[in-house]
Amino acid sequence: MSANSLSTRTYRDKYRLAALEKALRKAMVAEKICQVDRSDLMRIQSPYGSQPTATISALTGTYDVSTFTTTDDTLTVSDEFKIAEHVYDFEQTLSSFDVFASRTDEQAYAVAYSIDNWVVNNLCEDGTGTYTTPAGGFTTASNINTIMSNLLSKVMGYADIYRGLFLVIEAGDTVGFTQAQATNGFSFADAALNNGFMTKYMGVDIYVLADSSFVSDTLGTKTVTNSGHRVFGVKGVSTYAAPRGIRFEEKDVSGKTGKEVVTYGYCGFKLWTPKAALVVDITITT
Repeated sequence: MSANSLSTRTYRDKYRLAALEKALRKAMVAEKICQVDRSDLMRIQSPYGSQPTATISALTGTYDVSTFTTTDDTLTVSDEFKIAEHVYDFEQTLSSFDVFASRTDEQAYAVAYSIDNWVVNNLCEDGTGTYTTPAGGFTTASNINTIMSNLLSKVMGYADIYRGLFLVIEAGDTVGFTQAQATNGFSFADAALNNGFMTKYMGVDIYVLADSSFVSDTLGTKTVTNSGHRVFGVKGVSTYAAPRGIRFEEKDVSGKTGKEVVTYGYCGFKLWTPKAALVVDITITT
């Protein structure tokens, strides 16, 4: 739990910037590239079985019966995200707006962003497709067409691409994209020059996270090694579960005025094994 202390001159100012800081919130992308399950299920079985193969023969009117297998693949909700703060009564009383509402809103975003970042890093870690960029990675404009065409070749020919394609990069990577978009093709370049960074390139939806979003760290129950990596692939071949979504509690605390404000949520993630090759772990060559 984090506690607050206020000097006399900051009674009304401590949370005043909260509304303005919302404009600086980081983007969230997990729900755009994954399936989301918000039921109360703590365990979800794989929706995919083995891939059948058709046979070709002369006209005989007979056939051989084969068996199919199911993949022992399970999503289990095993991670918890939480924030707790105490808002004293005098902080609420002497503020010119609803401090409890402000803290609840800020906490909700912080938990949601943590879940989002956790999902993206899990997706990058579990993808079995691999690609290493030319030197300079996405920051070099002349690399962009080469990188994108190579990434597309990793998933072309699969029926799943009807779901849509995605690429998740960091803010610093947009330098090369912006330059490439401003010079590749008249109509596209004209749109890029007039409107700035375009969020679709070669049919791929591009999502931008803040710098240092891809990490090498232990995130809850999962250790990831994604520093210097990015992720590309087919949308909707992974699932993250968020049972009952984000929840809130206000509690009286003995010995303190005001209330303790708690925001928490549970999450599980699975990139389903039969589709793991459709998600590409990109290694950036500097």
